[in-house]
Amino acid sequence: MNPIIVWFRQDLRLADNPAFTHAAKSGRPVICLFVLDDGAAGEWKWGGASRWWLHHSLTALNKSLKGHLVLRKGGAAQTIKALMRETGADQLVWNRCYEPFAVARDTGLKTALGAAAQSFNGALLHEPWEIKTGAGTPFRVFTPFWNAMLKRPVEKPKPVPRAPHFAIAPSDSLADWKLLPVKPNWAHGFDWTPGEKPAQDALYDFLDQVDDYGRSRDLPDRDGTSRLSAHLHWGEISPRQAWHAVRARHHSEGSETFLKELGWREFCAQLLFHNPDLPSQPLDRRFAKFPWRKNEKDFQAWTKGRTGIPIVDAGMRQLWQTGWMHNRVRMIVASLLIKHLGIHWRQGEEWFWDTLVDADLASNSANWQWVAGCGADAAPFFRIFNPVLQGEKFDPQGVYVRRFVPELENCPDKYIHKPWAAPVSPENYPEPIVDLAAGRDRALGIFRALKR
Repeated sequence: MNPIIVWFRQDLRLADNPAFTHAAKSGRPVICLFVLDDGAAGEWKWGGASRWWLHHSLTALNKSLKGHLVLRKGGAAQTIKALMRETGADQLVWNRCYEPFAVARDTGLKTALGAAAQSFNGALLHEPWEIKTGAGTPFRVFTPFWNAMLKRPVEKPKPVPRAPHFAIAPSDSLADWKLLPVKPNWAHGFDWTPGEKPAQDALYDFLDQVDDYGRSRDLPDRDGTSRLSAHLHWGEISPRQAWHAVRARHHSEGSETFLKELGWREFCAQLLFHNPDLPSQPLDRRFAKFPWRKNEKDFQAWTKGRTGIPIVDAGMRQLWQTGWMHNRVRMIVASLLIKHLGIHWRQGEEWFWDTLVDADLASNSANWQWVAGCGADAAPFFRIFNPVLQGEKFDPQGVYVRRFVPELENCPDKYIHKPWAAPVSPENYPEPIVDLAAGRDRALGIFRALKR
């Protein structure tokens, strides 16, 4: 029989992979393909941290496939059609992606290939069009979305199928793609291990502490989060696997909180699917005329963790050093940028896109809009995080701050989140770039004018 091509994308695993399972059970020789298609994504092509992760994840996937992963670079549609001509393959399968550019590309490819192409859901618990309001429209508020989602059963994950016969095709060298940083190697401190096996290990390590997740996930000084976000984004583990692994345990507040986080991921995905301009345009159109400040000096201080606000600087430096930032701190740093500094949420969104190993277009866009107050189910714009109080509440001894801001190592606990108030100013640490009270008042004044 002619070969069948499995087009891997953000589903870099073998277990619970519907497209790979379909191909393996077809009896045909299987070609496992990954295409680096930067052109389709435009401005949202993968950033530096994502490329670092992708390199290592593809290495792991190729190992799982016994060296049979075929790599090609270029426009996906043209690349796939060329490979089909080369090999005589007459079937193509993939798991769906939901970014606007991916939907447009995949729809065109499916139209061109007709019955030769088939796609599956390998990335979400439910398709974005399946959960609707009573009026048949997409949800814009999370709680009713979550309640409706809970009424739908989640399909059980499938095991790795029996290994198929692999067809041979020429492949690019992964090293030639130059996905890894070299000069400088800014990823030298990343403490992540991409791949399907590490993703499974991370899930089962998390199960041992999931009962405390509801409390510990807010404390950046400890390892209380699941650390699954990048594995889920790259599809090294499926949300079905995570859902049922947690559900198999006894119910607790922590386990339900984690499942709700999976629900929020679904909510973000359906927001992007139904609002393709989510990464660039506010859902609340009033904010299209918001008078954002353009201040490159302040923005650069924020990116480098030199704002003079300890919890913010710790978060931004954690991002630099590890390619990841604690979720509670993400909200704090975003609030400071948007509300105290008055800088457009898109600048923060784009910075996170380049620097996060778990940069996901749906979650990144929806969460930045949530903090800005212009998105779906958003925190009101007038709700402004006080970074000092947030630090004192969630990092009371300053353990997290001291880990990433060594200039404050000897600062007393009393002043660790407001060193400008200490009797002796810390050396080599900047004064705050914004007066928090004045920044808050300015933001509220602009918002009141916008409402009028």
